[in-house]
Amino acid sequence: MKLAALPLALTIALPAWAGEIWVTNEKDDTISVIDVDTLEVTRTLPTGERPRGIIFSKDYSRVYICASDSDTVQVMDPVSGEILHDLPSGEDPEQFALHPNDRHLYIANEDDAVTTVVDVETRTVLAQINVGIEPEGMAVSPDGKVAITTSETTNMAHWIDTETRQIFANTLVDSRPRHAEFAAEGRELWVSSEIGGTLAVFDTETQAQKARIEFAVKGVHPDRVQPVGFEFTADEKTVFVALGPSNHVAVVNAETFEVEDYILVGRRVWHMAFSPDKSMLFTTNGVSGDVTVIDVASREAIKTIKVGRFPWGAATRP
Repeated sequence: MKLAALPLALTIALPAWAGEIWVTNEKDDTISVIDVDTLEVTRTLPTGERPRGIIFSKDYSRVYICASDSDTVQVMDPVSGEILHDLPSGEDPEQFALHPNDRHLYIANEDDAVTTVVDVETRTVLAQINVGIEPEGMAVSPDGKVAITTSETTNMAHWIDTETRQIFANTLVDSRPRHAEFAAEGRELWVSSEIGGTLAVFDTETQAQKARIEFAVKGVHPDRVQPVGFEFTADEKTVFVALGPSNHVAVVNAETFEVEDYILVGRRVWHMAFSPDKSMLFTTNGVSGDVTVIDVASREAIKTIKVGRFPWGAATRP
């Protein structure tokens, strides 16, 4: 019996599950839901066209999906899998970031060269901010004061004041920046550059670069080492970096900025998500159409899970 079909009293009495990993499948227009306990796909949910970015609301009652070719952000009920409504996202939404207020969604619109700010409660556009060409990566600082958009063709990280919704700084990065994350309680900004093959670290107070991390995978041509998504451990001492068509994930010491290890995963690794207890890391491997499960403690791949065609984004639901 499905959980959604149970009476409320029974659902309250049930023990909590270990969690789920939600994976967007670009070519299938679906989401694969992986049970963290069994490491099996338990549900496949239909979405709009070419789903990419995926995040949950703070209370996990809603899941937001960038349906890129449908030119919309969809809002789904994660229990029923029903699409509740669409948000006015602008054209070709790629990635997004949710403000700490759990209400303002910052969306990178690749085809329009803008960042769209949407109020998820009123379902209205609050602002459209002109940025560089082909924006993709999005991040919002822990205090909610700064939003970042990375522009792939302009090779910049754009620093946006979330109160005025104006750009106050532009930072050059290496070629084709794809992903951005704040770290060290917001004191650092990390940006991956896919074609440049690097991961840059900036001081958020001065916007000055403090580190530039390069990668070299044994037996892999440097052109195939393309950093895209990355995730920090809970203590932020280690960061795992997806290296695209090199088919490896790098393990970086976030304090020394040294690369400590490389882990072989599936083909064309895009993004990752930790299990709720942070003991496992799940990678989306686009070309091989699967997810690699990494044991974080041993830094070893322990299982491959078949999902849909061209898995891209990943998010955790406790």
